[in-house]
Amino acid sequence: MASVDRNSWQEWDLSGQKLKSIPKDCLTYATKVDLQRNKLKRVIGISRLTHLTELNLSRNKIMEFSQEMQNLHKLERLYMNQNNIRSIPEGIFPHLRRLKFLKLSTNRLAKLPSDINQCTSITSLDLSKNCLQNIQPLVGLQKLKELLVKKNQLTELPSQLFQNRSCELTVFKATGNPLRYPPEEVCDGGVMDIQSYFLQMEENPNTHSAWTVKTMFLGSSMAGKSTLCRSLREGKPVAVAVEDRTEGIEISQLYTQEVRFLFWDFAGQEEYYLTHHVFITPRALVILTIDLASYNIEDPHSFKDQLWFWINNIQLRVPDSMVLLVGTHCDQCRDQEEVMEKKKDIEEKVKNMLANRKIVLKYQKKNLEENTDSSLFTDQMDELDCLLGYNLKVLDLVTLDCQRTEDIAKLRSHILMCIQSESVLLCAESILPKSYEEVEQAILTLVAQQEIPQHGIILLEELSDLILNHVKMSQESLHSILRSLLRYLHRIGVIIWYEDIDVLRDRVFIQPSFLISMFKSIVRHDLVQQLEGVSRDLLMQEGALVKQKFTWVHDLRYRGILQNAAMRILVRREIEKLVVDDDDLVREVVGTKKEEGIILTLLQHFEVCLPTLVGSPLNPQASDFIPGEKQWESAWEEKRDPDGACLFPIYLKDNITVCHKWGEDKQDDLSVHVYFLPEIPHGFFHRVIIKTCFLYPTHWVGREQCVLCCGNRLALVRQKIEDGDPFIEIRCRRPDKHNEFRQLWDLILAVMSKLFVLSRQWPGLTQQVHTPCPEKGCPHYFTWRDWQELSNADFYNLVKEEKLVCQGGHTRRTELIFPKVPLL
Repeated sequence: MASVDRNSWQEWDLSGQKLKSIPKDCLTYATKVDLQRNKLKRVIGISRLTHLTELNLSRNKIMEFSQEMQNLHKLERLYMNQNNIRSIPEGIFPHLRRLKFLKLSTNRLAKLPSDINQCTSITSLDLSKNCLQNIQPLVGLQKLKELLVKKNQLTELPSQLFQNRSCELTVFKATGNPLRYPPEEVCDGGVMDIQSYFLQMEENPNTHSAWTVKTMFLGSSMAGKSTLCRSLREGKPVAVAVEDRTEGIEISQLYTQEVRFLFWDFAGQEEYYLTHHVFITPRALVILTIDLASYNIEDPHSFKDQLWFWINNIQLRVPDSMVLLVGTHCDQCRDQEEVMEKKKDIEEKVKNMLANRKIVLKYQKKNLEENTDSSLFTDQMDELDCLLGYNLKVLDLVTLDCQRTEDIAKLRSHILMCIQSESVLLCAESILPKSYEEVEQAILTLVAQQEIPQHGIILLEELSDLILNHVKMSQESLHSILRSLLRYLHRIGVIIWYEDIDVLRDRVFIQPSFLISMFKSIVRHDLVQQLEGVSRDLLMQEGALVKQKFTWVHDLRYRGILQNAAMRILVRREIEKLVVDDDDLVREVVGTKKEEGIILTLLQHFEVCLPTLVGSPLNPQASDFIPGEKQWESAWEEKRDPDGACLFPIYLKDNITVCHKWGEDKQDDLSVHVYFLPEIPHGFFHRVIIKTCFLYPTHWVGREQCVLCCGNRLALVRQKIEDGDPFIEIRCRRPDKHNEFRQLWDLILAVMSKLFVLSRQWPGLTQQVHTPCPEKGCPHYFTWRDWQELSNADFYNLVKEEKLVCQGGHTRRTELIFPKVPLL
């Protein structure tokens, strides 16, 4: 057999081969070399490959950017993401005259080389997930079209990067930075909004430095949140009666000489937790109230209910926040000694809780690193690194008696001191053009003069026209800044603007409290009683009978289903309490039998409920959802009926229907366990139900389980806890025929894909996937490699072997463990 001249090859794929160095016989004339997912710590010998046009060194352990790179004069694309690079030497980039694409994301870069702007051919640059505080060296990259700097430590951006007349930059992403100049909300609008911001700064040199802090009051029911919130606002003790406790969320403002506070008081009853994610935002001050009188040092449930639950959910949802612990009801404690004893106990337990979380994450990473081929788990290890990098700041507990004016004053001063010391963490300070302040003041004037309706719902175009009557600027100038300003006001909690919801993008909610009142008319702890109390007059407005109300109550109590007609009645009743009769408003918010209203649109968008059909037969002919496919339409798109009903998983009481449909587990079932680290967020599974049932309209639902049907195939999805570890299990019956494995794995992967998408909404959350050994009583399992970014075809190449052996020595065919089409 004739020998093959390896140097004649143009492309080399050396990925995932556990290489610790570049092979000396590597192709001298290669144009493309893929070395990703290896164990390279240094890049030595790369200068020999002078013909390279593309080099992939991602997902290694490279610690330094090799000086040899300067010899790769023909290089056009360079991937060095997901390494441990801390710095880049000077003198390299001026030699890379043809480099167009550079990916350096997920490293540890603290600064950029000053001469990187001499690499003038670069068009795409990704520097996300580093430690950069300054990107000034990028000024001068004339051909740069795409720049990603997400999740760094940037507080300011260089204006020259955007204002140069020859600038070709069209894509810029900077989310996850503590930006003040310009604020992150401006950057979210894209390059044109940033250019407009800097132009406004030039035209309005009298800039406005705004210190505004969204302050969220969280804690268990009756912990004293509302009393504390109102007392801080008034600067003196304010008593709150039990019947006046918060339902949903209450919003108020406090102006001091230094800071404007936006107070958001969240209800503590469990039924309201499901809507908290709609309004909880990052970079906020969280005041967590603890009832010290009821807190019991000896009872572990006391700490779990009053602190652990809340801190854990804050850490999952907004992991970069600052939490101030406030102990209330001190006057009801035995004496000051008891107060201090409980204070010490709480602070020690919180400190241990945060430390233990870090330890657990480090152990999880170590377990992945110890796999035979750790390069297959690079993405999962990077996720764990990201979680370890978050620093939820929990301040020491402050004790107070809300009946003492001096205690209220001391707490106010303490909060101001905390904000000033942690202003970067909270993004408390934003540098805004004078025009932004003028437009915001115009909106407040419109409200005060009642030019905006009492309910505060107004079309964006109409708002723009009204503002122009109160400011001295052209329509074009206002248009260039209005969306950025609305994003900023939305983030700090002044208004609500759902830019990402197509059907609501043209509306602005100037009075968030009105919208929240609409929410709490549906999502509340006493909904059954509210429904039972609907009068005959309200029923008649909807064309409904009293006997229908009894059916509605039964459906809600036993099936978690609320008729749309019932929702319209409840919301209409709430509207009539708040504003004078306004039929147009009622139709807009509540909807009609033919068209959804604002409230139903929002409830479905935020996955609080799922539209369902009333009295219609189930359709088992649901189309398949295949992971990796770009487009897929649910049967719901055709069947959504404003006159139908919605499933609210939070109101489900048991799993009886699901258990009856599924039956007993079988030993040879296909089973996959998805673990969420550090744990599954509260209410997460309710949204899993909504996401997965939306895929497959034929389903049976319980409080912690659901069965999905696609054709003649069933999948059980349920939340479980084993040995203290919570996970979500996806389970299917083993098929009778070899050619049916593909369909079952497609079904499992569809659910896994939805779990992954949903988990992205909790920045402090990551996941790992295991398949338990099918052998009865065997405790071992198979760990899934990185799979989230694989294409549909690659899912079935996760494992090439036809058979696998667990650590306990049990052998099983691969298609029972991982996605694979078995050989006939």
